[in-house]
Amino acid sequence: MALGKSTLAKIIMGIEKQDSGQVIFNKQDISKKKINERAKLGIGFAFQQPVKFKGITVYDLIKLSAERDITRKEACEILSKVGLCAKEYVDREVNSSLSGGELKRIEIATVAVKNSKLTIFDEPEAGIDLWSFNNLIKVFEEIRKETKGTTLIISHQERILNIADEIILLNNGQVEKTGEKKEIMETILTTGCCKLGGNNNG
Repeated sequence: MALGKSTLAKIIMGIEKQDSGQVIFNKQDISKKKINERAKLGIGFAFQQPVKFKGITVYDLIKLSAERDITRKEACEILSKVGLCAKEYVDREVNSSLSGGELKRIEIATVAVKNSKLTIFDEPEAGIDLWSFNNLIKVFEEIRKETKGTTLIISHQERILNIADEIILLNNGQVEKTGEKKEIMETILTTGCCKLGGNNNG
């Protein structure tokens, strides 16, 4: 298996299985645990391309993600945090009528509501326009302020890396360097290594 940054993220979530080694989370070997078991342990995952759900409203999806019976008011507050006008979106169906940026922010809302110990965003800027990207940065800055867990952002975008507390460089499937943004940004720009950006508030 060619281990790139997205593959590594999927291995952590259990979407793909590693060829060797272990996945350790909170000092526990979770290598053989299924996706739902890992989710229960506190791992959340947002895909590059958000999934569409015909017949399911945004409110329904947020309730499913929260795994509790949240009120419409709570759902609206969550949508507002990701930059969506709650009244316009809470009852909309999660289908192709929504733009890539709208779907991305709805997915971020569903992941954020879980308040996971580890939240993984796989190239969140993929497939969205510049306006949505600029707002996405603001959303991640809010998550950084409010979350109690760790947020792992996989990205090629320097603007997203600029909000990271720590950056991990991957090269040919190996961790090449880990450190604070100031220490290794020059290395990123000169080597072109794969990148993982993390916000750790846990």
